[in-house]
Amino acid sequence: MAESLTQRVKELEEELERLKSQLEKGVEAGEDASSPSLNESTSSRKKSSKKAKKERPFDFSAHPRRHVALRLAYLGWAYQGFAVQENTDNTVEARLFEALLKTRLIQERQSSNYHRCGRTDKGVSAFSQVITIDLRSTQFCGGLGVTLPENVELSTKNKGPVPELPYAKMLNRVLPLDIRILDWAPVAEGFSARFDCQSRTYRYYFPRGSLDLELMTEAAKKYEGTHDFRNLCKMDVGNGVLQFERTILSATVKPVQPQLDSSMNKYDLFVFEIKGLAFLYHQVRCMMAVLLLIGQKLEAPDIINQLLDVQTNPRKPQYSMAVDYPLVLYNCHFEGVSWQQEAEEVNHVLSTLQQHWTQSAVKTQVVHGMIQGLETMGGESSSYCLLVEGSRQKNYRPLLERPCCESLESRISHFVKRGRLELEESENGGEMIHRGKRSKHSSTSLSLPVSSEMKQSGNPKAED
Repeated sequence: MAESLTQRVKELEEELERLKSQLEKGVEAGEDASSPSLNESTSSRKKSSKKAKKERPFDFSAHPRRHVALRLAYLGWAYQGFAVQENTDNTVEARLFEALLKTRLIQERQSSNYHRCGRTDKGVSAFSQVITIDLRSTQFCGGLGVTLPENVELSTKNKGPVPELPYAKMLNRVLPLDIRILDWAPVAEGFSARFDCQSRTYRYYFPRGSLDLELMTEAAKKYEGTHDFRNLCKMDVGNGVLQFERTILSATVKPVQPQLDSSMNKYDLFVFEIKGLAFLYHQVRCMMAVLLLIGQKLEAPDIINQLLDVQTNPRKPQYSMAVDYPLVLYNCHFEGVSWQQEAEEVNHVLSTLQQHWTQSAVKTQVVHGMIQGLETMGGESSSYCLLVEGSRQKNYRPLLERPCCESLESRISHFVKRGRLELEESENGGEMIHRGKRSKHSSTSLSLPVSSEMKQSGNPKAED
């Protein structure tokens, strides 16, 4: 037994010497194929080298930056709203910044000089949302909105015009299919999507059903003009919105397909289109809710005049808003902006939307066919409007007979006590309101006088 073990040890030693000899010869000849372990080691080094190259930081300081406007469309039904939120990352803006970072168009949000035209709520879509932002550029020769890297002179790389980066194409290839960049435009460095917007247009789609469209059309006109809309919005006092006068340029109710104007089919679609300089939080959905009450003949068109009369009715009656999914931010109008469109990319976006439409239209017809089948069996359709949040009331209670929400003054007092707003006395003895607590050295806080009608307080550019 001992002899066999000794013999086995000798054999292993000889094998080890033979392998060492082969390894030394391979190293001298620059070969590594003779040793599997050496192959693995070399392969590992190559992979780590590639990984190191991938992790090399992108040098944004070597590229010009350009202040641009991006126009985008999105279907908001699957998102918790447009703007980024602390409690969820399922927002359009979160997906947008993921794409901007992935394409290396920005280094970080904080330094991107970002503004949005408006912030749409959960479930609300947009066809012409606009943002302004600083993006990486190819324009070393300068141009509108271009900022050159430090220590780079304008003439250093001025060798003729160079095409700008295809912003829409780059972003659309990494964005979800329900968020699409339509086009972009170079703008001046101080241009803001929020503060330079001339007007915004919203559309709210709804079926005819049993609604009285003539009454709704008459009532919609009463929204036009400059009014205090505190009874037709959600008062966002905690965020410093203290002024509720807004100007509505037009408000109409019309069929989606004009040729169906004379039709009485309850499944025909109509649209409430409203154009204004700016909108308050939930304003359009509150306005639509009141129109639906009028269309059901539960309220008279004059209820709008009464709600706009904040002297007589300073507190908002409690009522439910219209639901979110039919609402679309359809247009944001700017003056002097030259949108850069690429035919190929427009066709790409159109094709994507046609896919969405095909699926939705077919599903709609499937459901409609089932409804028609039940109606032929003697089923009776409900006349109740399905576009208002909350449960249906058996006995309708007129708006002006309902309990009211807190007054504006009460809300201000509440947020002052909580520290969200700050009251100070002005030099002339009048009371001043500041949004949030501010330091003694701060000069940027919002300070506005308080009057009995609160006409001069708050932020006139508050986002919808």
